[in-house]
Amino acid sequence: MPRRSKIIRNTNETKIKLALTIEGKGRYKISTGIRFFDHMLELFTRHGGFDLTLQCSGDLDVDQHHTVEDVGTALGEAFGQALGDKRGILRAGYFLMPMDETLGLAAVDFSGRTLAVVQTKVNVRMVGDLQSELVDDFFDGFARGAKANVHVKTLYGRSNHHKIEALFKAFARAVRFACAKDKQLAKMLPSTKGLL
Repeated sequence: MPRRSKIIRNTNETKIKLALTIEGKGRYKISTGIRFFDHMLELFTRHGGFDLTLQCSGDLDVDQHHTVEDVGTALGEAFGQALGDKRGILRAGYFLMPMDETLGLAAVDFSGRTLAVVQTKVNVRMVGDLQSELVDDFFDGFARGAKANVHVKTLYGRSNHHKIEALFKAFARAVRFACAKDKQLAKMLPSTKGLL
């Protein structure tokens, strides 16, 4: 059975409606009002092999912060919900993604503990129409929503566009691996604590 979730998250700052299928075909329909951010979420979906429908209406007249962070939180919550009790999953994954002259690294652990470490090396205020500092807030939101450890780092690169894109692609593949079911683990919980 495909693992699916639906999230509706409404605050005074954002209204988000999201549907996720982990075992998808890379299909997406995404609208946040920030086109570069949409593009990053689209390629996250495609490279992860997920299906994602996401509609966010946020207070972009104030700032992009609430939209980007809340989408990260809602997406993390969607993965947490779809993974259920996490029995039989690999739990952790990592990936190195080359993007032309750039190399990005992502690692994720659906550990039940929340922490994000983000190093983009982006040195401009805007990439496309996205405030580049908010990439940190997206991954922080995802970590909180999914109760996961998230580490993303640009190892080197020139293009700021490529630095962010490499991170989202690497993150997609790390998440895909971490969510994968392992026949050897079967219904075992991948933790000695007995709780994730």
